[in-house]
Amino acid sequence: MGKLVLYGLDPSPPVRACKLTLDALNLQYEYKLVNLLAGENKTKEFKLKNPQHTVPMLEDEGRYIWESHAICAYLVRKYAKDDALYPKDFFKRAVVDQRMHFESAVLFQNCIRNIALPLFHRDETQVPRSKIDAIYEAYAFLEAFLGVELYLGGAGVTIADFSVVSSVSSLVGLAPIESKSYPGLSAWLSRMTGRHNYQTINGNGAQMLIDMFNAKITKIV
Repeated sequence: MGKLVLYGLDPSPPVRACKLTLDALNLQYEYKLVNLLAGENKTKEFKLKNPQHTVPMLEDEGRYIWESHAICAYLVRKYAKDDALYPKDFFKRAVVDQRMHFESAVLFQNCIRNIALPLFHRDETQVPRSKIDAIYEAYAFLEAFLGVELYLGGAGVTIADFSVVSSVSSLVGLAPIESKSYPGLSAWLSRMTGRHNYQTINGNGAQMLIDMFNAKITKIV
């Protein structure tokens, strides 16, 4: 196996999803921090590797892949001993894919990014109540997805859980999850946070993003 290098920064939920996958696969890798605020992702060298100049980015044997869901799926297909994290069964894989698309389009784009961009790029300090309501709407969908299952893809953990927990753990600082309202989601989050190395790999970075939000937000309007 060639050397794996993950480019990213810890507050980023997609980066943390990749780190959770790498850990679950017990893969050794180098982690290179990329300072987005300093423009380290917009250098000529970085853009040659990734024209979108985004993180996470994975380097494997001199080739580059970006977008967290693509990275997680690639890692499992290439390095996993079995298909537990990303099932080969067509239907089971479709369920995992749907959950990951939900994370990308709803949890990350509509919830996290929709709040973060005005705060960090337009220097706004107030968050409309409707954006918090959107988070709770997303929680309700996740509650329904889980149903009676332990994990989002069924009985066992998959890369969909890694992607979703990276975002949900970043949103709870803005919209706490009440066990009475979301019993399945609350229990799922407890299972995920209890995983080996969770705090180091995901929890600390999620708290960093929460702290960044709290430092900017003065009021929910």
